[in-house]
Amino acid sequence: MSLMERVSTLIRANLNDLIDKAENPEKLLKQIVLDMENQLLQVKTQVAIAIADQHLLEKKQKENEDKIAEWNRKAELAVNKNQDDLARAAIERSLQYKQLASSFAQQVADQKLQVETLKNALNKLQQKLEEARSKTEVLLAQHRRARTLVKAADAHGHSGNGGAEANFDRMQRKVMHTEAIGQAKTELMAEEGDLEGRLARLEKEDEINRILQELKAKKGA
Repeated sequence: MSLMERVSTLIRANLNDLIDKAENPEKLLKQIVLDMENQLLQVKTQVAIAIADQHLLEKKQKENEDKIAEWNRKAELAVNKNQDDLARAAIERSLQYKQLASSFAQQVADQKLQVETLKNALNKLQQKLEEARSKTEVLLAQHRRARTLVKAADAHGHSGNGGAEANFDRMQRKVMHTEAIGQAKTELMAEEGDLEGRLARLEKEDEINRILQELKAKKGA
């Protein structure tokens, strides 16, 4: 793939679509930025070379145009001296340089078009590179923010709901439940103790009455 084809591919690339489809958008954008920077450097070099070639072609065109003027003057001189043969030879040489000048003029025009094409590609690639850099910065910021939110959520999960606070609540409920059970058992034990005491008193009173009756019976006998 030629340089301009690679540049054209980068310029046409839809960064939003690439980001949406990429498994690792951050890595993808970094690679795109790196590729663009490399291509940008190559395009800048090509632009400089194309401009230098344009100047060289313009110089050659000017040299041939100067030769045309020079041989035209020589033809005029020969005509003034009635030297038609020399005049013809000078005119022929002038026409040769005119043909060369015309060829260089066309090359200059073509070279100017190439320079403009390269400059346009350079500007578009520069804009695309700035866009990619901006998107990379935004994506990195979003990624850092997302990681911060995840860490905050994890911290909240450990210390908030389901964490220390929830554990404390569960422990408090457990203690209150244990206390309630203990109080209930104490009340039951108290009731059982009272019942046994009453029954014991009844048995004791019944025993006293029995002994008393026995004593009275003996006395009466």
